[in-house]
Amino acid sequence: MSRLETLSRIAVVFIGVVALVFALVQVESIFAPMVLALVAGVVLSPVSDMWEKMGFSPVWGALTSLVFALLATMMIVLIFQPLVYQMIDQAPKVWKDLRSAIDGFRDTFQNLNAMSDQISEAVNNPETGTGEKGEQQPVPMPTLSDALMLAPAMFGQFLVFIGTLFFFLLTRGDIYAWAAGHLSEPAERATTAFRLRKAERKVSRYFLTITLINAGLGLATGIVMTILGMPGAMLWGLVAFLINFVLYIGPAALVVALLFAGVAAFDGLYAALPAVCYACLNATEGQFVTPTLVGRNLRLNPLLVFLSLLFGIWLWGPIGGIVAIPLLLWLLVLNDALPKGHAAKLMAAATAGK
Repeated sequence: MSRLETLSRIAVVFIGVVALVFALVQVESIFAPMVLALVAGVVLSPVSDMWEKMGFSPVWGALTSLVFALLATMMIVLIFQPLVYQMIDQAPKVWKDLRSAIDGFRDTFQNLNAMSDQISEAVNNPETGTGEKGEQQPVPMPTLSDALMLAPAMFGQFLVFIGTLFFFLLTRGDIYAWAAGHLSEPAERATTAFRLRKAERKVSRYFLTITLINAGLGLATGIVMTILGMPGAMLWGLVAFLINFVLYIGPAALVVALLFAGVAAFDGLYAALPAVCYACLNATEGQFVTPTLVGRNLRLNPLLVFLSLLFGIWLWGPIGGIVAIPLLLWLLVLNDALPKGHAAKLMAAATAGK
């Protein structure tokens, strides 16, 4: 009977998790910007604390953090927009260069008939965007009607993000007090409140450290791209800075994008040099710089990080990839605080921290 009860509980938990994931997918348009705002609020909490320590009202701290977040969002949009249009404009040249490379590869291994036939089919396939005479077809662009259809939904998500961020920053002290009162016994409420604040500080410190590391990586990438003669070199550096917040998947996507842009800008093997140089810089950052500066206390299991990123991106796309790591770190730190029976030990740690 005990075994049957255990299996029943496991089944109930499994069904609950599946139902929760399904619900999160269905409410992506509301919950994704809301969770992003909460993560941004935790990261920007030192700004609000600074204003409060200077004697200003919490409203000013919330407004300052909100303006900072909006400026960062606008900067991201302004950075990525020209790169996207540039890659679209260069797509015909890239395709032409790729066809030439495929033709050369086919001529080199002409004795391998099977491989030659496959490459020939790939090159002459009409679905790849070329006509019967090899003429390049224009890349389809979003129409004005498409943009108008998406505008209300995007504006609604933007309002959800702004409202959640502002009111979280304004009332986060009350939120933490309420959570401590409902997540623990009366004797452990002070410990739980301390752990909530500690989790906030850990996430904020982690994000600040990673931001500085990514800034250095972006600067190094921009300098290397300038030396290589890559068009828009410093813009690529800014992209490297931003996309490195999405661990593993972001750098991999940028390697592909640089390979794409390198084929468009250069000829021969030199076209792969920008992607190779960035990969070397990113490997140096990941293997030496980040472990040294982040330290052992904030290191996360790589498998856990990778699985969290995959789940976040599968669940909510790019927003899920952005919030996955801060949420993972927050939950891990908080999970240390909530087990019962450790109140005395945690209170001693809180006293020592003061």
